[in-house]
Amino acid sequence: MDASDELLRRADPAALLTLDGVISGLNAAMATALGRPAEQCLGRDFGDLCPASQRMLAESLVVHAARTVAMRVLEFPGRGGAPVACLIEARPVKDPAGDGQLVWVHALDARNDLASLLIPFRTATTAADLGLWMYSSQGNQLEWLGGAPALAATFPDPTTYLSTVISAVHPDDQEALQQLLRSTSAQSSWVGLRYLTQHDGWHQLAVQTGRIQLGYDGPERIFGMVRDDTKQEKHKEKAQAALTAERQRAKDIAEFSSALITAATEQELQQVVLTRLAATFGASGALLALVDEGRLRVSTDAGIAMWEVDVMHGMSLEHPSPLPEAIRTGKSHFIPDREDYIRRWPHAAQYPRLGRLGSDYASSIMPLSETGNQPLGAWLVTYGSGYRPSLDKRTLMGTLADLAGQALRRIRLQQARIELATALQQTMLPTLPEHLAGLEVAARYRPSRDGLDIGGDWYDAFMMPDGTIALEIGDAQGHDVDAAAAMGQVRSFMRGIAAHEAHPGAVLTRTNELLVTMGAARFASCTMLHIDPSDGRVTGTSAGHVPLLCAHKDGSHSIRELPGGPVLGVVPDTDYREETFTLDEDSTLVMVTDGVVEGPGLTLEAGLERAGTLAAQALHYGLHAEEIADRVLDAAVAVDHLDDVAVLVIRRT
Repeated sequence: MDASDELLRRADPAALLTLDGVISGLNAAMATALGRPAEQCLGRDFGDLCPASQRMLAESLVVHAARTVAMRVLEFPGRGGAPVACLIEARPVKDPAGDGQLVWVHALDARNDLASLLIPFRTATTAADLGLWMYSSQGNQLEWLGGAPALAATFPDPTTYLSTVISAVHPDDQEALQQLLRSTSAQSSWVGLRYLTQHDGWHQLAVQTGRIQLGYDGPERIFGMVRDDTKQEKHKEKAQAALTAERQRAKDIAEFSSALITAATEQELQQVVLTRLAATFGASGALLALVDEGRLRVSTDAGIAMWEVDVMHGMSLEHPSPLPEAIRTGKSHFIPDREDYIRRWPHAAQYPRLGRLGSDYASSIMPLSETGNQPLGAWLVTYGSGYRPSLDKRTLMGTLADLAGQALRRIRLQQARIELATALQQTMLPTLPEHLAGLEVAARYRPSRDGLDIGGDWYDAFMMPDGTIALEIGDAQGHDVDAAAAMGQVRSFMRGIAAHEAHPGAVLTRTNELLVTMGAARFASCTMLHIDPSDGRVTGTSAGHVPLLCAHKDGSHSIRELPGGPVLGVVPDTDYREETFTLDEDSTLVMVTDGVVEGPGLTLEAGLERAGTLAAQALHYGLHAEEIADRVLDAAVAVDHLDDVAVLVIRRT
């Protein structure tokens, strides 16, 4: 038996290497550790046969062993899937076959010092700022092996029963920990656990486990690496909270802008500003100042003291103080404190109450302006003492103030247009006869939903030469000044023709001929009635208009489709037929335009039924024509009508 046989005849892994690391001999245990048959290992580089993570360590071990004895813990593939950690000694030996040298590598028996096998793991986890623990199912204990000092403080007891550790884990995470300990894989993925420490509350830990065999014939243990993600999670939560807040702020600003753009009245604009301004910019209070005849009209969200609002309400636009100055000049102001206020507006000493403004808070003033126009007002917001808004926030607030100024100017121009249109419309509608024996007559008119256009709806009532009462209601095509002109034209034609024609059908026939001959650009629908108040006899006709409603004292109603013909001004040579019926005492006729009985969510049939029911109920309750007209009109407005509307009510008493 030669010397090489003695070196390789061992139960533990052993091999002989050349000085450059080539295997010249090995035993069965080393072949098993390297995971290959012995014949496939001979002549191969020892480092190349080791796992990739161990290659550099193995090569370094051989280099050092050429001159002296060296030791290092290496990992080899395990037969059961768990890697085997072995303490490998490498030392120079004489080549039995010649005068040269070999390197003898072999596993040492570390059963009496398993802790030596753990040193590389502890060093690696400390360098990675991780903690390391070992679990033995036999003793059902966790042993803390060290690592990052901060993590060591989280587990003050070096040896702890598993039940104690589990009890400190959040109940929702305990099953995850137990699954990690039951895992048979060589290495698990990272799993998050919430862990309650003794001194500083909950920590967010991440744990990864793996199985390692300690020594060639040694015990298998479960090792766990621990990472404390508490700060990272708090930073993530803080970043997420900031992102959520920023998204909410962007949403609030978008809604603020949209509400300003869609505001249709000054009241709506005021509502938008006072409900959203302070909340959007983290202010403690806000007020809105609009200019009326050279003075400030101030409203507030109640976040500013009432005495301060009183100081500014009614203030002249020429007053030498920040709010009027911002409106006069179109320049914004930021006032951080009272000292700054007095320095910039020294006259404030002459006005004791003004001098107190800003004594315990900061304020921003933004004029409601738009390019090329004098501001129509300003808003003021207050912040807690010492607060200084960022330039971005002030710029954004200024942009919204400009948008509010544009909206306010649009609203005021729109309101002027509405007032002009309404005045024109009212002048074109007739005054009803005050006293009609045996009849009550009431009329109502309201422009379209937004009040932006003059409508073509009209009504009329007048005495005929024979003592009957002529009543008409109609709708000229369109919603503009031309429609109003067409309406006035048709109504005038019908009045003039009625003075010479005794029958409503003849009036519509001649009116239609006149409009067709003129080549009128607009057509019109119309219903015309002649009522004899002495006996209630009614003669009626229709030119493409909505049906007539008849309400009765007992609360019932009917819908009467009058004969007639197409709308006026379209079809030449049309004869409009008539129908005669009797209006009983205490019965009521209701004449309406289509805007009363049709809408986005209302069919003509449903609208007629609703209007007829309302009129019949009102008559049953003893209401007069004026009150019946109000009820029918209010119901039309309540269903969001788009068209202008007219109602004419005739009650026989």
